[in-house]
Amino acid sequence: MMNTAAVLSAFDQQLRRNAPPDDSQSTVEFTGDVVRQTSTASGWNGVLWSDLREETADAVIAQQIAHFTAHGLGFEWKHYAHDQPADLPQRLLAAGFVAEPRETLVIGESAAQAVEVPVPAGITLRPVLDADGVDLMMRVHEQAFGTDSGRLRHWVLNQMAALGDCFAAVVAMHGDLPVSAGRVLLHEGTDFASLWSGGTVPEWRGRGIYRSLVAHRARYAAERGYRYLQVDASDDSRPILERLGFAALTVTTPFQYTP
Repeated sequence: MMNTAAVLSAFDQQLRRNAPPDDSQSTVEFTGDVVRQTSTASGWNGVLWSDLREETADAVIAQQIAHFTAHGLGFEWKHYAHDQPADLPQRLLAAGFVAEPRETLVIGESAAQAVEVPVPAGITLRPVLDADGVDLMMRVHEQAFGTDSGRLRHWVLNQMAALGDCFAAVVAMHGDLPVSAGRVLLHEGTDFASLWSGGTVPEWRGRGIYRSLVAHRARYAAERGYRYLQVDASDDSRPILERLGFAALTVTTPFQYTP
């Protein structure tokens, strides 16, 4: 059985307190009791980790707002349920942040997930190797999540160019039709790989395609020596991942600040 407390501690230490940047155009820095990433391109901007005290929390929040807005940037404060102080969510809301839907941090053993799973009949898995492949991913993303993918497309292209073998993505195809997709990031110097953008267009759900993409990406991570797979799971994907053996460790909420 996974020691969930130890794994959560390792996650905090390796992927939050000592987070590697997402790409070559992003900078991660420790300042004012937070770890934040600032991107000069179209990448993610925000606070990855914090260790705040009640008497200093509001001032540190204000410092982060000043930092990002000075660059003309909106940003995300990535809050986890065990972050301190306990009333940090209320303080963020009072400072002008907007809470997005909560997600569940789930983690599984790569080796346990790296199993041979039959691909559903009529489906082939296509590695994403170029901009055309990214476009197929974005078609899936827009249908699966109902959101515009313009900014995400630029971010994924930057990751592909910057991260080399630490980036991989796959699209499930039914003939010429993309029906599911996902990507995996290998975080060098850590025990963790992370799964992102896993989604299936509504009319193709419930056929085992998502499961085959999890196994495909797990094999990629396990073959390269990464012990754990991390997912910020939506309410739709969490039950699937838990049935596959992933453990729910905590809840995370994105708080967005728009200048």
